[in-house]
Amino acid sequence: MSIQTANLETLCTQTGDQPVGTVIWLHGLGADATDFESIVPMLELNQPLRFVFPNAPIRPITINGGAEMRGWYDIDPRAPLAGSQDIRESVAAITALIEAEQANGVKPSEIVLAGFSQGGVIALELGLGYSKKLAGIMALSTYLHDHQNVVDRLGFANVDTSILMLHGIQDPMIPITRAITSRECLLKYNYAVQWHEYAMGHQVCPQEISDITQWLNQIYP
Repeated sequence: MSIQTANLETLCTQTGDQPVGTVIWLHGLGADATDFESIVPMLELNQPLRFVFPNAPIRPITINGGAEMRGWYDIDPRAPLAGSQDIRESVAAITALIEAEQANGVKPSEIVLAGFSQGGVIALELGLGYSKKLAGIMALSTYLHDHQNVVDRLGFANVDTSILMLHGIQDPMIPITRAITSRECLLKYNYAVQWHEYAMGHQVCPQEISDITQWLNQIYP
């Protein structure tokens, strides 16, 4: 089911009646809300869950020659922090989705934030700074934006919240070293990070889906 919420079009599905929580899952650059919908049936979940897949706005992307596509923020290789304002705006839009779920009776502690690549950047940025404890944060093939100054943006409400970081060792888009640097930054501030790496590129593999299933079943036993 596709609906319009908080100025973002979202695709919503659930795996059974009376879901015990909500997973808000953000796609990567150039993809759309349908990108991870097909993975939901592959998850062997213990509990019924609601999945919300938002569409990023269409914007020009500098690294792609200014071509317009769905993206949570602009990427300019000459200015690594050029997308900071876009990131703040995307964080605000996804925060509104969290608040919409709360208005429907879902507690923050029952909400997982997930994202792939650019979507993972937003999931981490929002989750680490959010003022209420979340159920979990899932970061697929991604990194921590402006990690050197992240302490200025941390909220610590989610310092004990499980963070699942997954990355391909052959990722040509976001080198695994960048993800490892992000992981070590989070560990430095005592965040609860689970890490898995795979013999893959900038993608998703069957073992990763299995690890996601296991993690979600730990959160929603």
